[in-house]
Amino acid sequence: MTLTSRRTFLLGTGAAVAAVGAVALRPATQGTPHQTYFAHLNKLLKDAGVGTPTLVLDLDRVRANAQQVMGHIGGRMALRLVNKSLPCLPLLDELSKQCGTQRQMVFNLPYLQLVAKERPHVNVLMGKPLPVSAAAAFYRDRAVNTFEPARQLQWLIDTPERLAQYRDLARQLHTPIQVNIEIDVGLHRGGVSSDEALRHMAQQIKEEPLLRWAGLMGYDAHTEKVPALAGNRQRARDHAKALYKEYLEVMLGSGLMIPIEPLTFNTGGSPTYRLHDGSGAANELAIGSAMVKPSDFDTPLLDDLLPAAFIATPVIKASDHFTAPYGAEWASQALQWWDPNQRASVFTYGGNWLAQPVSPEGLANSGLIGKSSNQQILVGSGLQALHPDDFVFFRPTQSEAVLQQFGDIAVVEQGHLSTRWPVFPAMA
Repeated sequence: MTLTSRRTFLLGTGAAVAAVGAVALRPATQGTPHQTYFAHLNKLLKDAGVGTPTLVLDLDRVRANAQQVMGHIGGRMALRLVNKSLPCLPLLDELSKQCGTQRQMVFNLPYLQLVAKERPHVNVLMGKPLPVSAAAAFYRDRAVNTFEPARQLQWLIDTPERLAQYRDLARQLHTPIQVNIEIDVGLHRGGVSSDEALRHMAQQIKEEPLLRWAGLMGYDAHTEKVPALAGNRQRARDHAKALYKEYLEVMLGSGLMIPIEPLTFNTGGSPTYRLHDGSGAANELAIGSAMVKPSDFDTPLLDDLLPAAFIATPVIKASDHFTAPYGAEWASQALQWWDPNQRASVFTYGGNWLAQPVSPEGLANSGLIGKSSNQQILVGSGLQALHPDDFVFFRPTQSEAVLQQFGDIAVVEQGHLSTRWPVFPAMA
C-alpha cells in the first residue's frame, strides 16, 4: 500500500469511527403520555370545563406533608406557618387545623392587614424588618376587631437605629409594641451580628416601658447551600446553633424583664426544619413551602414530602413535526436529526413561569425559540400524544408568588375537584 493510499485509508477509517461515535452520543428518544396521576387530573380539569392556566392543589398530599412535618417535630417545638409561601387563607386554615397552630410569619404590610382583619385570632411574627412608616400605617388603618397588636404582633427589629424608630412610634401612639430581634446566625443578610449591638438594644428596651422584648429570630437556611465538602456544611450548621445560643444568653443576662407570655425563639425554615429537635436554644420553627414542596425544595432533608402544587395549562396547538420560523429551518432540521426529542411541538396557553414541565414526561422548552408568556412552545418526541385542550402540568420551583398568578386555586381532594380557594393579592 502506498503512503498516499495508507493516509486515505486511515482518514476514511477515522471519519467512520467518528461518525459512529457521534451517532452513539445522540440523545435517546424519551416521553410517555400522562401517567395515572396526571391523566386523572387532566380528565378532572377537562370535565370541569377549565380553559385557562390554573394552579392545582392536591389537598391529600398537603395533609400528608403536614403529618410528616408534625411527626418530626413531635411536640418538641412550636410551629409557625409562613404565609407568603402559602398565600391563601383557606390553605392556611387547613394547615392550622392539621398542625394545631395559630402562629403565622408575615412579610409585608398588606398581608399583615389582611390577616389581622380576616383572622384576628392569629399570632403574628414579622419575617423581615419593615420601615417604621409601614408599621405606622398598620396602626393608623387597621380594622377595629379583636386582634390585639400589643399581645398578638411581634415586629422584627434588626438594628439599634430601627429599634429607636419603633420606640418613637410607641411613644407617639401611646401603645405597647412587641419587638423580636433578628440575629445573624451566618446568613449575613442582616440582623444583629455582635454581642455589643445586642446589649445596646437590650438597654434601649429596658429604658422604654412601651417596648416589650418578645424573642429572637435567626434564619439558618444558608447552611444547606454550603458545600458538604470537608465537613463545611456541618460546621455551618453547628456555627448557626452556637451563635443562637450565645445571643440568647446575652439577652437573658441583660436584666430585661421577662414577659409572662413565653418568648419566641424562632429558627429554621422549610430547608432546615429537620435539623432541629428542640434541644437547642430555639423553641419555634417557621415552615411554609415544605407543605406543598415546589422543586427548589427537592433536598435530602425533605425527601419524605410530596409535591402538592402544579400549574395546569391547556394545549392550544399540537404537531407531530416541529417547524421552525422562516429562515431557521436548517437549524431545526439539524436539531431534529440529532435529537429525536425535538421533533414534535405543543404550544401552551401562557408560559414562562417559575416552573418546569413534569407531565407528560419528556417535554422541554425549545432552545431554538425560547420562552413566551403568551404561547409557550414545548418540544418533545411526540410520544406524549397531546392534543388541543389537553393539559400540560408544570411543577413550580417555588410557592411564594407563583401560587398567586392564576386566580382561585383548584383544590383536588380524594380524587375529585372539590372546591376553589381564593389567593392573596400579589405583593412584594
